[in-house]
Amino acid sequence: MTKFSELNLNPKVLKAVEEAGYDTPTPIQEGAIPPALEGRDVLGIAQTGTGKTASFTLPMITLLARGRARARMPRSLVLCPTRELAAQVAENFDIYAKHVKLTKALLIGGVSFKEQDLLIDKGVDVLIATPGRLLDHFERGKLLLTGVQVMVVDEADRMLDMGFIPDIERIFSLTPFTRQTLFFSATMAPEIERITNTFLSAPARVEVARQATASETIEQGVVMFKASRRDREGTEKRALLRKLIDGEGDACSNAIIFCNRKSDVDIVATSLKKYGYDAAPIHGDLDQSQRTKTLEGFREGTLRFLIASDVAARGLDVPAVSHVFNFDVPSHAEDYVHRIGRTGRAGRKGKAMMICVPKDEKNFAAIEKLIQKEIPRIENPLGETVVEPSVDATEEKKDSKSRRSRGGRGRGKPSDKTQDAQQPDVQEATPIEVQKDTPKEPVKAMERSEDQKPDHDKSRNRRPDRGGRNDRGARDSNVVGMGDHMPSFIALSFDERRAS
Repeated sequence: MTKFSELNLNPKVLKAVEEAGYDTPTPIQEGAIPPALEGRDVLGIAQTGTGKTASFTLPMITLLARGRARARMPRSLVLCPTRELAAQVAENFDIYAKHVKLTKALLIGGVSFKEQDLLIDKGVDVLIATPGRLLDHFERGKLLLTGVQVMVVDEADRMLDMGFIPDIERIFSLTPFTRQTLFFSATMAPEIERITNTFLSAPARVEVARQATASETIEQGVVMFKASRRDREGTEKRALLRKLIDGEGDACSNAIIFCNRKSDVDIVATSLKKYGYDAAPIHGDLDQSQRTKTLEGFREGTLRFLIASDVAARGLDVPAVSHVFNFDVPSHAEDYVHRIGRTGRAGRKGKAMMICVPKDEKNFAAIEKLIQKEIPRIENPLGETVVEPSVDATEEKKDSKSRRSRGGRGRGKPSDKTQDAQQPDVQEATPIEVQKDTPKEPVKAMERSEDQKPDHDKSRNRRPDRGGRNDRGARDSNVVGMGDHMPSFIALSFDERRAS
């Protein structure tokens, strides 16, 4: 079996690895570190939780151990899809580079630009960033990427899948053509691989596990659930979630609960807290300080349940997560692998449970096809009992009201004021009353002007809403499109208007 000491790493890096308690590299580390040290591009594919971060951190520190950074010109760049993953990479860098004099800067949103600018101005060897904040610094003239020697894209498929393709392409264009590029990801779909061919030159492809496979240490299960009524689905799903949690008892020491929508993250977190569960939400709309505080509490064990969107599905390393609950079936099958990969890490056993409603059965079938395995069905702990209205139903109503307020009045019944505005008042003066006081001669004059029109126009009836007259020249009793208050001058003939 290969040891870290056999991988030609810098002795100071080896010392830090040993102090961290590691002796034997994982398969992805064993396959990716040697070609990375040779200066080759690397395309690393491995399931989540296998140590991809160290696969690029260790060779990068070794390559940068000699040399010195210049102001505003980092020597290496690591791109991450989320703030949390970027912060985790920075933590790994601190662990493995503590005996090497290298500097780093973390560029993520939610943090003061001034503090980040001060670090860049001093010169950094390693720049760890999210694409948006990196380009913000570049456009402000605070950063140059012409000195980048090693560029890493972590969770490459997620970066590309989240719509970062334009940003990634622009960042690559700002770096030297001679750079070394490392792509690491849990999955690499064929269409994503075609895009990576643009960025990598003859890469060493390291694939240590079948793409999109779940760890064998994770026990999986799904509840096929159908609500008693469509409008009660959210309330009954939350009741089912609480039953699943209670059924695990003390075995569920902590858990991450994934939802597809940010609004559902807040609703589920509020519901669990109302029922006495220690829970907190995390998603992209929260302040960075709040997200950091929530994650720290979950890692330290002071928070039991983390309710998350897919912002927490990639790369977050919390080794002792006992359970993962999928409140919603993920829209993309690959996301299921990433979600449940938060448990069962580093050889530990884990459990992943999911709730599937009828509308999600197509996505659920795609998941089973991807992992090439049938997920065991779990009996519904609620049985056939209809769930009574609960305290968290008010949260669903609030969410519904907020969506209506954002999207307008909706399709409901219009208010009385709206109906009054739509129905004209029959007591107002109508064109019929004006007709009584209108002389006959102007009408004849209008009839003569009508006779001068081409033959094809004479054979066609005039529309009442385009002049108020029928084919015989007389005014119609109804004038369409004038609303409640038609100015009187509109009902006059042309000659009358000129005379007035």
